[in-house]
Amino acid sequence: MVEKGLSVFYKDKIVVVTGGTGFVGTNFVEELVRRGAKVRITLHQRPPRLAMEGVEIIRADLTRPEDCLAAMEGVDYVIHAAGPVTGAAVTSGAAKLPVKMPGIPINLTLGANVLQAAWTMNVQRFLLLGSTSIYPVVARPIREEEGWDEPVHPSYFGYGWMRRYLERLAEYVAGQSAMKIAIVRPTAVYGRWDNFDPQTSHVVPALVRKAVERMAPYEVWGTGDEVRDFLHVTDLVQGGLAALEKHAVCDPVNLGYGQSFTIRQLVQATLNAAGYSDAKIVFNSSKPTTIPVRIVDISKARKALGFEPRVSLEQGLADTVQWYRTTAAGRA
Repeated sequence: MVEKGLSVFYKDKIVVVTGGTGFVGTNFVEELVRRGAKVRITLHQRPPRLAMEGVEIIRADLTRPEDCLAAMEGVDYVIHAAGPVTGAAVTSGAAKLPVKMPGIPINLTLGANVLQAAWTMNVQRFLLLGSTSIYPVVARPIREEEGWDEPVHPSYFGYGWMRRYLERLAEYVAGQSAMKIAIVRPTAVYGRWDNFDPQTSHVVPALVRKAVERMAPYEVWGTGDEVRDFLHVTDLVQGGLAALEKHAVCDPVNLGYGQSFTIRQLVQATLNAAGYSDAKIVFNSSKPTTIPVRIVDISKARKALGFEPRVSLEQGLADTVQWYRTTAAGRA
């Protein structure tokens, strides 16, 4: 039974979550089950993190078109959350992509294969999780229609153009088929089930891990003056599911918290959440960082989706710290 107050749009629908064993995918799976969906996740290398009633596991290598077709059989909706994870060192070009896991080509291959399979198998709706890395550099909240005004920031040259191409590919498929496609562009997402690996984690999980482990001195990459909009993963899931239900018209929508923070502010909030406010902080500007400012305008999401972020940065960090301590610290 669907919980009171939740949309019944997903009830009894068969929904594939690619990357359903990863950070974002796992959070989508939990919410879809709560909404009464029949969830199918594709399993390749990473074992499933959840053992939940209503979740079907199918082994699939999404670089193989035949596996994608098998995964889409009988499916109503697809949420495409699969793809390799890289940190700032790789994204910025300061470190080379591992030869055996070229993240950008693989993301392109996965996106193209999953879109093609969904089209072939007559899937009704498709959610493409895009990225704000597609945007040019501006020091104000950027709107969706500005995504192609100028080239991407140099630190996102590979990743940002790959994300731009996937959006264009989605537009092509939507124009040639009956499949309805939603596109969301989330800002810096964090929360439970995040990737805390020191080599590949993004800024929030990296800072959380160092705070919980009481790293001394507490090293932070960059100057601390970089500006970001941090979105808790539960808000991403709510916005993504609303987009698939209400705005599956291949028209990108920004998802963010709607307020920006400097990395210095993020660091202090993280240390407070971890009970390590007396840490000696060292900003290391010699380490790689990406774009200096990224803020998005979320007025379109508010109007088209009824989206309103619910989790403040302080609340989200407190929850992430607690979850990491009790669940992930021993195996990060």
